Amino acid sequence: MRVALVHDWLTGMRGGEKVLEQLCLLYPQAHIHTLVYYPEKVSALIQRMPVKTSFIQRLPGYRRHHKYLLLFPAAIEQFDLTPYDLVISSSHCVAKGVITRPGTCHISYVHTPMRYAWEMYAQYFNRRRTGFPLRVLAHLLMPRLRLWDAVSAARVDYFIANSHYTARRIGKHYRRAAEVVYPPVDTDFFTPDEKEERQDYFLVVSALVPYKRVDVAIKACERLKLPLLIVGEGMERSRLQAMVSSPRIKFGGRQSDEELRGHYRRCRALLFPGEEDCGIVPLEAQSCGCPVIAYAAGGALETVAEPQRGVFFSSQSEDSLVQALQRFARMSFDPKLVRRGVMSFSQRAFRRRIKTLIEEKFSQYRNGEC
Repeated sequence: MRVALVHDWLTGMRGGEKVLEQLCLLYPQAHIHTLVYYPEKVSALIQRMPVKTSFIQRLPGYRRHHKYLLLFPAAIEQFDLTPYDLVISSSHCVAKGVITRPGTCHISYVHTPMRYAWEMYAQYFNRRRTGFPLRVLAHLLMPRLRLWDAVSAARVDYFIANSHYTARRIGKHYRRAAEVVYPPVDTDFFTPDEKEERQDYFLVVSALVPYKRVDVAIKACERLKLPLLIVGEGMERSRLQAMVSSPRIKFGGRQSDEELRGHYRRCRALLFPGEEDCGIVPLEAQSCGCPVIAYAAGGALETVAEPQRGVFFSSQSEDSLVQALQRFARMSFDPKLVRRGVMSFSQRAFRRRIKTLIEEKFSQYRNGEC
């Protein structure tokens, strides 16, 4: 069986790329197709795979590839997938829109329907964050991108979602059903260390982009005079740093997995103020025995259990998070119990579940049951 893996872009190692790694282990002879590829930014496992890139890789300034957003549909459609029997797309933007021939089964693992085209359009394209020319362009062209996103969903034979929350969004935007396979967590790497003592600081691990709502964590910790370390980079860093008046709030930039694991083992708790489709960071933290204080929406409701493994707050506001932090201060957590609750999200469990589901769907397709 000839297999192609399609991924939006390979420019770093985040949750989507960790899913792709596991697919590479399941299908080591597969070919990867992606819009843009920075080999030095991905794992050795992905580097070993044959990778085909789109014409965007050859455009001037392609490393700032998001400026070519409106070319993404055309770029993804130009991949020639006729040699393959099975196409598995790993999609949070346009990967699910590839064109396949009759006789090729296309299974799409969706991390999220395109956020900036649907629910979060206003957060990405508003006066505070976007210049007037780009806002006008987005206003004119985003409806066409939404239409393409919805229409291209018909090219997928079977959808798999990374959470029930994502499955509901697939149903809303694409009018399609999706089965759920939660993403993989490296529970063999992200482990507690009894030698590490919990220290007096809270942790945020996040891309610094609008919908992550890191500003809520900053405001709450400043009000309560709590130390906070923010790990990550992104377009919002300058704005967020300008909000900070306390030396207790620190920005750590991008850090290695080893450094992250150390923080998960030492911090008092992970703060998770964004609404995510699933969210691997809270699972990594809990795998290290670290409790999570999360906004009660999205995938966090499926991955964090209150009061055994964390605390929820009800709105993305300073007041709500302050109240949760005050409740947290009166609680205690058993690191072993916190970790035990997320062992079902291990890489081995992911490979077993998705392999079974892919084989089942491929067999149905071959038997004309699509």
